[in-house]
Amino acid sequence: MPSKKVLKGASTTQKPAAAKPAAKSTASKKKGADPLFPSAPKNFRLGGDIQPKRDLSRFVRWPKNVRLQRQHKILTTRLKVPPSINQFTNTLDKNAATDLYKLLLKYQPETKAAKTQRLRDIAAGKEQVSAPPAVIKYGLNHVTSLIENKKAKMVCIAHDVTPIELVVFLPALCRKMDIPYCIVKGKARLGQLVHKKNAAVVALTQVNKEDKAKFDSLNTAFRAQFNDESTHRRKWGVASWASRRRRSSSSAPRPSPPNSPRRPSTKFLVTDHHWRDGK
Repeated sequence: MPSKKVLKGASTTQKPAAAKPAAKSTASKKKGADPLFPSAPKNFRLGGDIQPKRDLSRFVRWPKNVRLQRQHKILTTRLKVPPSINQFTNTLDKNAATDLYKLLLKYQPETKAAKTQRLRDIAAGKEQVSAPPAVIKYGLNHVTSLIENKKAKMVCIAHDVTPIELVVFLPALCRKMDIPYCIVKGKARLGQLVHKKNAAVVALTQVNKEDKAKFDSLNTAFRAQFNDESTHRRKWGVASWASRRRRSSSSAPRPSPPNSPRRPSTKFLVTDHHWRDGK
């Protein structure tokens, strides 16, 4: 067919532009519940599903010794400790304690096996009976009797004896009998010296000649720090608040200083059995 020619200047009709397709909604359509996979919400009540993992440190049943240590720490921190108990916080410094333990290690008592062997040698005639050697004396009743009879020359008291009433009288008894004493950290460390788990107090009644100078120097230091010093025996323990109590007190309004002008009170005062305005 012959093509139609469009003459110049002739009017042409144009079709309107097609409308743009509507934008798809971004909101996702909710899908219906699938009957093949029904929803089963978990039930965390008693006898239900397994609980999710969580920090259970607050629910742990701690050993009795740990509970007692924590309770003791809280009580001594929150309450004002009397001087007779607070004096056990004044312990021997590290350098003096090192010298003391070096001396005490030389006078450890014999073990049970060594004692059995020594008695067998004496019974067999291999060893002659001689004077007992100088060793550490331990046991609360035994050391107390040695102090009362003035046979003890040096007394070492542990600072963490429980209950503290067992040894609270020993510092005063040592001062009464003029026997040098010291308070050291750790009943377990004293117990190691005498092959026991713990030892509340140990004492020395005599030392060898080669250790006499060191023994005298330690006694001089103990007298200066414990026997003759009365400041720590009269000092009360300072009570401190818990962190939550400190936070609440810091946020509370502080009282005004005594010299600041006060606002007139709006409270009612009782005077001569009559109600009056406090203005």
